[in-house]
Amino acid sequence: MGGRRVGNDREHESRDRIDTGFLRRCIRTLEVASKEVKSYGESDILRDLYRAACVKEFELVLEQSGTLLRKRLAAFFASNRQADELAFKDLFRYAAKHRLIDVEMAERWLGYRDRRNDTTHRYGEHFAEAILDLLPTFIADAKVLADTIEAANDG
Repeated sequence: MGGRRVGNDREHESRDRIDTGFLRRCIRTLEVASKEVKSYGESDILRDLYRAACVKEFELVLEQSGTLLRKRLAAFFASNRQADELAFKDLFRYAAKHRLIDVEMAERWLGYRDRRNDTTHRYGEHFAEAILDLLPTFIADAKVLADTIEAANDG
């Protein structure tokens, strides 16, 4: 009765793992859309379609990144509630503080959040094009962040 069962340890480990599958799929979708948007001329309706997909996927990757980073940061707090109470931008500040990401990357994520807020409140062609301009760096940063979040699963 006093011994621990291996099955329970595996169940606990499985519950503590951070699943980045959806985040990685969104990143891949964003990569494809960002390549495709470049294949069409300014007046082509398919360019509009892919540009809209880029903006939506940018938003999804941003939100998923924050959600999963919150889970990753929980280990640095006395309770999950403390991590849950952090504002979005504070997640990235704490990630830099705990050296999960460097300060320059944290600053870029704060800028991504600002850009997302711009597109939400004043969506238009200009803002969508601004999103397209930052996608190469954003996609690279999102991949690094996904790797960082997954690293918690290894140790």
